[in-house]
Amino acid sequence: MRKAFLQLHAAVILAGFTGILGKIITLNEGLLVWYRLLITVITLWVWFYFAGKIKRVSPGEVLKIFGAGLVAALHWVTFYGSIKYANVSVALVCFSAIGFFTAILEPLILRKKFSWQEILLGLMVMAGIYIIFHFDPEYKVGIIIGIISALLGCLFPIFNRKFLETHASETVTLYELTGGLLTLSLLMPFYLRAFPADHVVPNTQDLVGLLVLAWFCTVLAFQLSMNALKKISAFTVNLTYNLEPLYGILLAFLVYQENQSLDWSFYVGLSVIVLSVFLQSLRIYRQAKAR
Repeated sequence: MRKAFLQLHAAVILAGFTGILGKIITLNEGLLVWYRLLITVITLWVWFYFAGKIKRVSPGEVLKIFGAGLVAALHWVTFYGSIKYANVSVALVCFSAIGFFTAILEPLILRKKFSWQEILLGLMVMAGIYIIFHFDPEYKVGIIIGIISALLGCLFPIFNRKFLETHASETVTLYELTGGLLTLSLLMPFYLRAFPADHVVPNTQDLVGLLVLAWFCTVLAFQLSMNALKKISAFTVNLTYNLEPLYGILLAFLVYQENQSLDWSFYVGLSVIVLSVFLQSLRIYRQAKAR
């Protein structure tokens, strides 16, 4: 059990490290995500092929999963765009708005009952982001892009719930990332025309960052999470992933000393968001204990 918890927290830390790599890699956000997907998809197809984990899926289901993959790819593009236009800490704070959008959209898409507690906790997060936005307009563009990223980021887990009812998680991940790569490849010429890049081919620093991002922060993090799920409940895994933005912000403080360029409004807004995450975690814990 102890090993499983260590694997889980290692996966969350690796996920939080993606923001650091997003700043290290000098490619623009669209190319960064395209190369990340390319390396990850090739790795997963080879790995799952030799592990016998590739399953056939009907053409109709493939198209649906590909659509979710495009949403995931656009979420990544806007997330790294937020880092480029603001910084890692601001992008990760905006990432926390996923809870608010999920509380609104999940009941609408899955035809479930609204949870007013989740909506109120989500509004706390939005209030924290507003405090940062209102008092520190320097990061205005990055915050707007980050909120769009959170909106997109809440959608593909909702879609995944449907897919996971009939398909294994490995199958959904493989086809989803493949769909993201293929659809983003079609959009990339238009994207580069709208947002020209300084360079298209990654330099040595970019290549090292992309390999770490794909192999460690994506493939290894996925494997660690799957291993942890064998010993730990899905509830505990999801609860622990609430720490991802906090881990990422702490890493940004350590690596880039971003705490020196952020004013008091960031810390007030962040405190409101941390309180919301704590209350949400406490609420879910009590529900699970009652069941």
